[in-house]
Amino acid sequence: MFFATTKGKHVYSVPNYKEMDDIFLLFGKETKGLPEDILKKYIDKTIRIPMRPNLRSLNLANSVNIVLYDVFRQKDFDGLEEISEYFDE
Repeated sequence: MFFATTKGKHVYSVPNYKEMDDIFLLFGKETKGLPEDILKKYIDKTIRIPMRPNLRSLNLANSVNIVLYDVFRQKDFDGLEEISEYFDE
């Protein structure tokens, strides 16, 4: 399990998701993030999207997409259609 937060100790792309069978990503509310007591308890499992220092945070939906896309990328898009055959007729 990984906890996505602006206070994260690891960049989201550092974990080797490819070697993991089950991956759980926890994101907090867009307005408050995850509770601080949870972050302190699992600080080694916190991940962060790099941002400019003066930005508060990214939109929650965009953050989920960024991290989830990297999980799929590391797993070689397993189970996903990589290229379209739309024009192959």
